[in-house]
Amino acid sequence: MNEIDIFEIIPQRPPMVMIDSLESCDDTTTVTSFFIKPDCILADNDELTAEGMLENIAQTCAARIGYLNRLAGHTVKLGFIGAIKSFRLKARPKVGDTIKTTITVKEEIFGITLVDADISLNGNIIANTTMKIALSDIDASK
Repeated sequence: MNEIDIFEIIPQRPPMVMIDSLESCDDTTTVTSFFIKPDCILADNDELTAEGMLENIAQTCAARIGYLNRLAGHTVKLGFIGAIKSFRLKARPKVGDTIKTTITVKEEIFGITLVDADISLNGNIIANTTMKIALSDIDASK
């Protein structure tokens, strides 16, 4: 999956890109990775902010939806964070770290996707949450 151009499956563009590669994706589970660079717009004091971590989760959701839509021959659509529940932050990754984000779909209905999400660093979960993503009909390529 590392050959997939991330810009073909997510609507975000630099400097707001918070994932580098799609590691795996199926109907229920998606994994992405992100190397935190010194110029990361959502890093502060050489650490990724909580907002950056939430955006990373949202973009992992976008990568899943975009990848599945591409496989089906559809265009990439814009999505929006609908809700965040029980965000737990154990540690903030630093510039130079690579995080892995795993989302697991709990429910999908009427363009709304509910996921459980974990962010890990060196195999240890450093943040997790439940997030609701609302998918629009807006074509992201326009």
